[in-house]
Amino acid sequence: MIRINNKKIVINHFPDGTLLLKETFENTTELEQRDTEIEIKWNYENNEELLAIYFLTRHLQEAGWHRIILNMPYIPNARQDRVKNPEDVFTLKYFAELINSLAFTEIRVLDAHSNVSLALFDRVKQYTPQQYIERVIAEIEQSTGKKPLMFYPDEGAEKRYSSMVALPYCFGLKQRDWSTGEITGLSAAGEIGRIAGSDVLIVDDICSYGGTFIRSAETLTALGAKNLYLFVSHCEDSALKGKLCTCGYFKRIYTTDSIFRKEENSSITVFAV
Repeated sequence: MIRINNKKIVINHFPDGTLLLKETFENTTELEQRDTEIEIKWNYENNEELLAIYFLTRHLQEAGWHRIILNMPYIPNARQDRVKNPEDVFTLKYFAELINSLAFTEIRVLDAHSNVSLALFDRVKQYTPQQYIERVIAEIEQSTGKKPLMFYPDEGAEKRYSSMVALPYCFGLKQRDWSTGEITGLSAAGEIGRIAGSDVLIVDDICSYGGTFIRSAETLTALGAKNLYLFVSHCEDSALKGKLCTCGYFKRIYTTDSIFRKEENSSITVFAV
């Protein structure tokens, strides 16, 4: 979904399938255009929107608008942040080059998947999911009378989030089959003596089908955890196709609307960004 200054852009098509876009602003002086910020808010849904972003931005620039911000909570192509084989296409790099060619005044992203993403974009500003995590913690505390124990599924997540939340935590150590990339097991480290009898909030940046979080839940449950909760900054709609919502481990799942497009259901709470 694309919004310009909070106005939703409707993407229509000509009969041949090419884009039909319309956007107008009230008449302003050149001085007002120079000083006024325009925000293009892009909550990613599909790749066609990238072309629309390009066309709309160029339209605004040619109309004389000088200060254009791209608010892109989720970075498309963020998973392809490295190449290992000659045939691998470095899509994130080329996506960033296209975005950079538009010379935005600022690019705002939420909880980037890796530092590679941040390094590839010009004038990028990352904002953290701390406010959303704190809302989840407050909701759990209101429901149970105490704050949860935190759990980060791997050492990367531990480094990323433990500084945001001043609560005791544990973290996961993944066992992986490096020939396939498949996670074959997950053990807990850190303050594992606190797990038994505790409500636990798992936090990470992105979820596809939820395999990592189900393995985390299995490990935590085996160690005596009470109620389990999950927050991910970016939850793909594919999570509803896996077992994440039906496995029975999670009392509640939380995410943002950065890429999640389904309606809230009995399992998932969605925060607007």
